[in-house]
Amino acid sequence: MLLDLTKGLCNTIVMKVPHPIPYQGSKRNLAAQILRAFPSTIDTLIEPFAGSAAISLAAASKGLAKTYHLNDLNKALMDLWEIIINDPMTISEQYAYLWNAQHEDRRRYYDEIRDKFNRDPEPHYFLYLLARCVKGSVRYNADGEFNQSPDNRRRGAIPKTMRENILGASFLLRGKAICTSEDYRTVVQHATPSDLIYMDPPYQGVCQNRDPRYLSSVQFDEFVDCLDYLNSRDIRFIVSYDGATGEKVHGQLLPPHLELTHIQLSAGRSTQATLLGRALSTYESLYLSPALTKEVELSHELYLHKHAPPREQLRLMEAIG
Repeated sequence: MLLDLTKGLCNTIVMKVPHPIPYQGSKRNLAAQILRAFPSTIDTLIEPFAGSAAISLAAASKGLAKTYHLNDLNKALMDLWEIIINDPMTISEQYAYLWNAQHEDRRRYYDEIRDKFNRDPEPHYFLYLLARCVKGSVRYNADGEFNQSPDNRRRGAIPKTMRENILGASFLLRGKAICTSEDYRTVVQHATPSDLIYMDPPYQGVCQNRDPRYLSSVQFDEFVDCLDYLNSRDIRFIVSYDGATGEKVHGQLLPPHLELTHIQLSAGRSTQATLLGRALSTYESLYLSPALTKEVELSHELYLHKHAPPREQLRLMEAIG
């Protein structure tokens, strides 16, 4: 049954990458630019901060890696990915049941499902909450309970659309992916020089202070030490990190001693600035490890964004140092 259903999705997958999990900060809109920094061969693509797995899905749609390692410290999220990949029909049916059971008091229904999830963190409850919560933003209170509010303007993806995205993701990753919920520093220790690590740390890159609104933050010094360790082993990695809106730079720059290559990606106009009547462009930074830079410069020319603003710390393709 599953094979018959997924075969029909092949042509669609080539044109449009399926995304079953709406998630704040997803790199789905930048995926095509990020993939241009990939090396020609990859044994395992490792995402220590997988989230919506936008980069793994995009890479799998083009067959860029042999296998995929999805990891996130949020265990409920990785349990959801596990069932999406390996039992897509079950999670699709469970989501459809929850979606169809919605009644006119959408807020009360959402709160009921949220309470059930906090008592029993089943994947289908989490998927429904992600489909309905504000901006797909995952937040927890001090007791570790999911406490994000719903967006009452919408009911979430209709079951047919969700089912197509789930089946598409399963088609791309089934038999090729493993899902874990470990600290990112543990996950990267398994990497070899033939692998590629893509890191998109949570909430505006790397946070210096722990933020109670989120399940976990990443400490800046610890993250830098991790990148230093990967460099010492000649591991290829890419980091999505800081960025800029107009002249305002977001996030702390990674230190020069890491010798990372800095690429600036155009993320379009700032929605917030547009609402305030200002036309400001947004850029997100991509950092390539020395081991990766040597390889991609040999295999193809990198010019992900030709018109970077003339700001010293965000110059296109500058080698930091």
